[in-house]
Amino acid sequence: MSNVLPRFKQIAVLSALVEGVSVRGTERLTGVCREAILSLLVRVGEGCAVLMDERMRDLPCERLEIDELWSFVQKKQRNVRETDDASRVGDTWTYVAIDAETKLVPCFMTGKRNDGTTRTFINDLATRLRYRVQISTDGLRMYANAIREAFVAVDYATIVKEFEAEAAGPGRYSPPRVTSTVKSPVFGSPVEELVSTSYVERQNLTMRMQIRRFTRLTNAHSKKFENHGAAIALHFAHYNFVRVHSTIRCTPAMAAGITSTVWSMEDLFDAALSAAGQA
Repeated sequence: MSNVLPRFKQIAVLSALVEGVSVRGTERLTGVCREAILSLLVRVGEGCAVLMDERMRDLPCERLEIDELWSFVQKKQRNVRETDDASRVGDTWTYVAIDAETKLVPCFMTGKRNDGTTRTFINDLATRLRYRVQISTDGLRMYANAIREAFVAVDYATIVKEFEAEAAGPGRYSPPRVTSTVKSPVFGSPVEELVSTSYVERQNLTMRMQIRRFTRLTNAHSKKFENHGAAIALHFAHYNFVRVHSTIRCTPAMAAGITSTVWSMEDLFDAALSAAGQA
């Protein structure tokens, strides 16, 4: 089991996972069996979720970008049958908010892309902020009502991008070129030049590169919802506390005043287990 692995082995496993190595690749690199890797992932990932929930409070964010990223658990939505638990398999979306200044991810949520998940995510975000914020999203209509209900005072705008038709030939898997953007204030007094979703879209790319189960066109997808959620929580805890962001030259948690030092993977490991009451 994962809890009887030597400490250095557990750290080595987690270090591989946050760098986008697959579970089977981590097994080959570390010599730790697949079952122990997944057990460790869930144990530490659940602790990371608790850690983030505790630490991401009274945040000084002032400009947030929000988006949701698609993935799937066990099977794609078109293959989900009536006998399956539709809440745990099929298309799954991860809602992410990022602070444009500190690059901090104050909260995230994984579930179906529906009104209930959107409202729960936005309500959770609103409880974590210290100041009035400006929020930018894409044109997903569910955001407007959720933000209006959750925030007493907020500046909110959408940015909708139009893309050229997907190429049918050799470059078909390349991102389509943006042909135009339309910025629309929804309520409050958003500053037009600050309306953007570029940072959160870049975070989507980071997730696809550093969480192997998000990589497209592979068989590395999540087979269980618990594993999926744990991998996401581990990623964001590592991103906020351990990974030095090149543009701000420190970790997002340091830039936001949550910590005063760069954490090591050992620090994150200990903090996650402590938060989950497993230290």
